Amino acid sequence: MSAARIETVLLETALIETRQLGIGYSARTIGADLNVSLKAGEVLCLLGPNGSGKTTLFKSMLGLIAVSSGEVRVQGEPLGALSRAEIARRVSYVPQAHAAHFPFSVADMVVMGRTAHQGLFAMPSAADREAASAALAQVRIEGLRDQDYTRLSGGQRQLVLIARALAQAAPAIIMDEPTASLDFGNQVLVLREVRKLADAGLGIILSTHDPDHAFAIADRVALLNDGRILGIGGPADVLTPARLSEVYGVEVEIARLADGRTICVPSLAGTAARR
Repeated sequence: MSAARIETVLLETALIETRQLGIGYSARTIGADLNVSLKAGEVLCLLGPNGSGKTTLFKSMLGLIAVSSGEVRVQGEPLGALSRAEIARRVSYVPQAHAAHFPFSVADMVVMGRTAHQGLFAMPSAADREAASAALAQVRIEGLRDQDYTRLSGGQRQLVLIARALAQAAPAIIMDEPTASLDFGNQVLVLREVRKLADAGLGIILSTHDPDHAFAIADRVALLNDGRILGIGGPADVLTPARLSEVYGVEVEIARLADGRTICVPSLAGTAARR
């Protein structure tokens, strides 16, 4: 197959998708009938309250936990037919920012993303280190390359984890609450980079608790509650005041600013009854 035909197939085929997926742990069901797909060049925002199943869904999509029903497909192929290395070359994962227990340099943290492209016990090659340097430059933190990862701010650590995912060179990235525990400025920094990566052609699915994040950068949003998707589509179509009030138990208004941006404004006067 020619390179042009491969590119066309990737554009037509979901980078990763779930079909009637049932998720959970052992005998405990967390979610059912979950249908999600991610295309190249889009940001899909998975929105929902604590305990709604966001992280469990991500782990299921990555093959880290078994599914109870349905299937996950990666570029059209069943997840179970792929090796761990093959999955890693197609989908990368950005966990919530964390402090490493060992004082790795930023460059060493990022080059770890090249593991999927190396042989067993192989040392990073010059090409691997070049890929890591390019990833650092892409998110504009190359000046941190020699710093101790454990001494960085939360926002800087999150950008390092994103750079590590970029070095992995997978066309799809799953991000688990990339703005969790970050201050306002660092949230903006991370969201801005996520949007730029999608505009460059990557497919990104990320989870968040904040509807404003979806309005700011998402092409589509999936609203998850109690293990079921209440709606999936454009942010303005899915994130209605009625749905948000149902999910979060507070009255909200959707406001459009003079510059065209949309924001979610919660009411502090009272709460909505959860259904």
